[in-house]
Amino acid sequence: MSRPFRVDAVLVQAVIAGALSFAHLHDLAEAAGQTGWKAWAYPVSVDLLLVAVWRRLRTERSGLAWFWFLVALVASLGANVATAGLLDLEHVPAWLRIVVAGWPALAFLGGTLLAHQPAERPAAPVSEPEPRLAPVVDRPEESAPTPEPVPQITTPEPAPALPEAGMPDTTPAVPPALIDHARKLAADHRTRTGTDMDTATLRARLGIPEDLAGAIVAQLA
Repeated sequence: MSRPFRVDAVLVQAVIAGALSFAHLHDLAEAAGQTGWKAWAYPVSVDLLLVAVWRRLRTERSGLAWFWFLVALVASLGANVATAGLLDLEHVPAWLRIVVAGWPALAFLGGTLLAHQPAERPAAPVSEPEPRLAPVVDRPEESAPTPEPVPQITTPEPAPALPEAGMPDTTPAVPPALIDHARKLAADHRTRTGTDMDTATLRARLGIPEDLAGAIVAQLA
């Protein structure tokens, strides 16, 4: 299935602008004394220089490319302006004749420099050297060493326990006067009840601590 033809407005405008610029360069060259095929060669030279600059600008944005782009732009734009009625094409000034006559050499120089200057290449990343592995040396298999016999460890018998030291006597000292008084109370209690006085009774009668009452009862027995 064929695609429908569609007119590109940008392409049409580019063709018109190129044709007009081509004609203006031809007219200016012819007015400057370049007649015949030479007048048609000047617009071709300017356009070829623009193409060379455009190709270089696609790969790099160097100062040389921008310089020759300005040179070609001034040549094309200057011809358009000069043929717009601002310049008398019947009486072209001498300096313009010199510029038109020297343009082929200038265009050849620019095209040669653009075509033969090496493009700048990005620096290649520095690769780190790969680590070198130590060579593997085949060694004869060594027999495993015979384990030495482990001596038996005899568990020592526990040392005999030391005899405990005698506990200090915690029996409180009883004053003799208190013992005599307690003896009288015990005798009175035996007379009234017919039984010996126990520790609780003696403690209640004298109002003393239990351990002290026990010590007194032990001495009265």
